[in-house]
Amino acid sequence: MIRIVFENIFFFLLPTLFYIAWVAFRDDEWKGLGEIMRNAPLLKLFIAGAALMLTTLVAFSTRTSNAPNDVYVPQSMHDRNLEPDRTIRAQEPQPEKP
Repeated sequence: MIRIVFENIFFFLLPTLFYIAWVAFRDDEWKGLGEIMRNAPLLKLFIAGAALMLTTLVAFSTRTSNAPNDVYVPQSMHDRNLEPDRTIRAQEPQPEKP
């Protein structure tokens, strides 16, 4: 769960990190992080970070198609072969007829 939080924070801060690196290389001298952040277009960076974070959330959430009742089978060894991890589609419980 903490990995997901770190990924979201990373994608949110990615435009700001690119901006800092771009300004540092463009000016060819390091003024310091405080000076760069004072002159940064923070609202535009915030909007770009939020858009990037939401895009990655949508992309990663639509990539998997696991149902809530699917069963996860971790990787294991069978006959000296490594079986990859997978999910098995669980059977839907049939409603009982009265």
